[in-house]
Amino acid sequence: MGGEYLIIVVFGIFIGLLAAGMAVPYAILLPGVLYLYLEGGVGALHGLGITTWGSMDAYTLTAIPLFVLMAELLQSSGVGMRMYGGLSRLVRRIPGGLLQTNIAGCAVFAAVSGSSIATAASIGQVALPELKARNYDPRLATGSLAAGGTLGILLPPSIAMIVYATFTETSVAKLFMAGVVPGLVLTVLFMLYVAAKALLHPEIAPAERGTMTGQMVLRSLVDILPVLLLIVSVMGAIYTGVATPTEAAAAGCVFALAIAAVFGNLSWSGLAACLKRSTLMVSNILFITYAAFVFSYAMSYAGVGEAITEFIVDMNLSKTGFFIALLILFTALGALVESLGMIVITVPLLYPLLATYGIDPVWFGIVVVLFIEMGQITPPIGINLFVIQSISRGNLSDVVMGTIPFHLLMFVLLLMLAVWPELALWLPNHISGN
Repeated sequence: MGGEYLIIVVFGIFIGLLAAGMAVPYAILLPGVLYLYLEGGVGALHGLGITTWGSMDAYTLTAIPLFVLMAELLQSSGVGMRMYGGLSRLVRRIPGGLLQTNIAGCAVFAAVSGSSIATAASIGQVALPELKARNYDPRLATGSLAAGGTLGILLPPSIAMIVYATFTETSVAKLFMAGVVPGLVLTVLFMLYVAAKALLHPEIAPAERGTMTGQMVLRSLVDILPVLLLIVSVMGAIYTGVATPTEAAAAGCVFALAIAAVFGNLSWSGLAACLKRSTLMVSNILFITYAAFVFSYAMSYAGVGEAITEFIVDMNLSKTGFFIALLILFTALGALVESLGMIVITVPLLYPLLATYGIDPVWFGIVVVLFIEMGQITPPIGINLFVIQSISRGNLSDVVMGTIPFHLLMFVLLLMLAVWPELALWLPNHISGN
């Protein structure tokens, strides 16, 4: 069998394994190893040792378990629930009421967890019982939570950004900085939509009654400030260059442990459970990363990257055409592959093309992350849809329909990034320039 046909067969196996429901790491790893063996025999497999070592011997990856543990400590100790309660009191008079708390709460928790699933699950568990008790529209309630959870990927610290940086050798700090403004813009777009919807259809979000007293404001600030101070201290250390992302994440874990002990109800058994859940989550993330490095090695052995680069260059696509092609590619992948899988499959192949089109790698990283956000709420694989549906125990169709307006707002942000790249690049370039 010729090399080109063998590659097609391997990709067919990869898609078939995904369609059959096989876990993403195995669906990536097995076709890669199979191709190496069929194309080069046992000799081609000798490179797996170096690939295995190189895939995990990356300093940037050490930040992932620390950020995951930091989020777990806050979630398990009840600090996340206190934060949501504080936010709900502060924004209760804004049109949309608790729906606005969903978005604001997801944005704040996203800046701690770095994970879309963790953000959606944590805020959803707290919010949905309250929303049901107050007769909020189920579609908008679940849709705002599923879409709000995606902010966990765009707002720093973002696990997806760390993985992207590992494959492209891009500065993690610059990626974090580049995600701030787009993340805040998307948060504001979500909140404006909820407010407009609530004003046009008041029945979907019953108005909150009662007055806001000074004592309530003070109590709300006490509930919110510990988490905000943690975010500011960790991100500030990274942005100012005082600490690397890994060092800042380690310090953040210590601060999170102190906050959980003082403001939460963390016990020794709870701490053990946090460590166990963090280990399982990080193991899954790193296994996907390892499988992707093996698959990337196989594709490099086959010369796929060079072939794709040559093919796209020969098509003479304009920069706009290339961007539209990316939109189609990632929209299709978002319906089939989970978030990290999208990065590890596409980035090693697409990254060499950036120089051809004069695309900034940092800007491209934010665009890729935004595409991944869309994938989190795109059926049939959109994991946030299932997380929120499992918590609400309602119809999956309600969750899907509720996310459609937020999905469209993500396209608006994509258009803004394409027209004004400085939306992502101004902050990292400005701070780096200083």
